Amino acid sequence: MLPHELLSLLGVALDQHSDVEHTVEEDGGQLNEEYIDRLKFFFDDNLLLAALDLVDRDNVIKFNTVWGHSKYQVLGSTSTYSVFLGDPENRTPTYCTCPSFAFSVLLTDAQYMCKHLLAVFLSRRLGRCIERPVNPNDLVHVVKGSI
Repeated sequence: MLPHELLSLLGVALDQHSDVEHTVEEDGGQLNEEYIDRLKFFFDDNLLLAALDLVDRDNVIKFNTVWGHSKYQVLGSTSTYSVFLGDPENRTPTYCTCPSFAFSVLLTDAQYMCKHLLAVFLSRRLGRCIERPVNPNDLVHVVKGSI
């Protein structure tokens, strides 16, 4: 299995985990300890805490296009990064424009994903994305990271 395929499948597993909806409902929009322990199996504490911090600060923005697609941006500590969620069926890789993703995920395989990508998956599950509509002209700026 190629690294981008593994990353996409891990993202799908995080985003569509069957227990998460039940877990979030029971705990009033928060993740319980059992689910956090599952996350710790895949991610180290620093990465997980950094991603949860981004979610807590409402730094995940979901841009909804008029044709039904969504694009994500995460307001990072030094810049705003575009996050592209992969699709295993179409062999589209999951990707983040941050330097950490390029180095730690793609070059060295030190991590499964960066904090921005993990924050997108968690904020989607928790319903914490800031949603903004975007027209086709604005989408160019979203992808370039200038909105």
